[in-house]
Amino acid sequence: MEYMIVGLGGFLGCCLRFGISRTLPVTDAGFPLATLAANTLAGFVVGLVCELAERSAIGPQTKLFLTTGMMGGLSTFSTFSYETLALFRGGRRWLAFGNVALNLTFSFAGVTLGMLTARLLKNEG
Repeated sequence: MEYMIVGLGGFLGCCLRFGISRTLPVTDAGFPLATLAANTLAGFVVGLVCELAERSAIGPQTKLFLTTGMMGGLSTFSTFSYETLALFRGGRRWLAFGNVALNLTFSFAGVTLGMLTARLLKNEG
């Protein structure tokens, strides 16, 4: 049953990732906004869900569906790595460094904001 939960979540996450990549194409300068957006959103949702699960506000199957499944299908470390190397190879070192810095910063910020949001939601409920 867990494989089914993860698989369905992964399918939805992959579809969401595809939709984001269609909505946010690479900028004229060559910066991959869609990957940054997907990683930031995934970080936020993982932080939110893990904090809610830690506080027993959601069950383990919901956590599995949303984190391992859906956010696993959404987040894009391999794409991020490829795009960063492509920027380096294309001589756009500062964009490559910016891509690394922004993905790490926004992903950590997303997780932090997700956790804080969960805490606020739990305190209101």
